Amino acid sequence: MPMYSVTKRIDFCYGHRLVGHDGVCKHLHGHNAIAEIEVRADTLDSRDMVVDFGDIKRLVKEWIDRELDHRMILRHDDPVAEALQALGEPVYLLDSNPTAERIARLLFDVSRERGLAVSRVTLWETPSSWATYAG
Repeated sequence: MPMYSVTKRIDFCYGHRLVGHDGVCKHLHGHNAIAEIEVRADTLDSRDMVVDFGDIKRLVKEWIDRELDHRMILRHDDPVAEALQALGEPVYLLDSNPTAERIARLLFDVSRERGLAVSRVTLWETPSSWATYAG
């Protein structure tokens, strides 16, 4: 069956660490991330689009800019989270370790909650490492 898809790239910066990890990612560090938000449809809308790129930007990029960009993304029980919050530093808390896989899933869920028929989110943590979540 034919399928259309569009993908919007969203760049943002974040810091994190992985509690209980035995490698270097157990330390606080940052990434210049790229999120690719893919939306698919069997048919085009009245504008001959799957979705307007501007709609993805408005719905998802604004959320990323407000909630994740230039923030520490940490597991909710990470002791560093409380210390950073006490200092007034911006923190976004997850129930799990903030891995690339988990952040991709977060962005997928946020996109769906905001009404996009997202089919896949890929989070590029570095130019050579990425994770994808597809619904």
